[in-house]
Amino acid sequence: MKVTHFRDRVHAGQLLAGELMQYAGRDDVIVLGLPRGGVPVACEVAKKLHAPVDVLVVRKLGMPGWEELAMGAIASGGVRVINQDVVRSAGISLATIEAAVAKESRELQRRELAYRGHTGVPEIEDKIVILVDDGIATGSTVKAAVQALRQQEPARIIIAVPTAAPDACAMLEPMVDELVVLLQPDEFRAVGQWYENFSQATDAEVTQWLAKAAPASQPR
Repeated sequence: MKVTHFRDRVHAGQLLAGELMQYAGRDDVIVLGLPRGGVPVACEVAKKLHAPVDVLVVRKLGMPGWEELAMGAIASGGVRVINQDVVRSAGISLATIEAAVAKESRELQRRELAYRGHTGVPEIEDKIVILVDDGIATGSTVKAAVQALRQQEPARIIIAVPTAAPDACAMLEPMVDELVVLLQPDEFRAVGQWYENFSQATDAEVTQWLAKAAPASQPR
């Protein structure tokens, strides 16, 4: 399938689901979206696969003064991933890292409660996990998510995204059982450049998407 861009996250999720149909109708599959932008994509995938959906909250640790550049990430379950190359090159102190972790830990817990009503990692032991985001730039967030998931010993972990940077794909592919990417452009500057509509999702919208989908905590 030749894809050059996506109308919005819903469109991206519909196209992505088409590449995952071998997992449709199975009772050992769960789809996890990374908030916020990955949730509408994940909900579309889950709908097409007739699978339950949940969220896995991961927070990027932004560089002081340049928040868009990740010096690492944290995820549910106490997982912490630090980009040592970025930390060394920028001379980031341990105290700065710890302050960022403390700040983002509070936000991580707030989002878990807002989206799921409780904290913690979804039950995934012995399940096939399809981890979905709206795109991957550096890969730090998804790397933290994968490490959080591995703690629960799933049967398989599949990363599925509409678009991703080639460097990030090269880093992540050895970490998972399968990597599904529809668009992997050489000239990758940002995830949003491959979407016609890339408006920021709100907490309320995330909650609405999840409410309309089949929750992982209840029978389908």
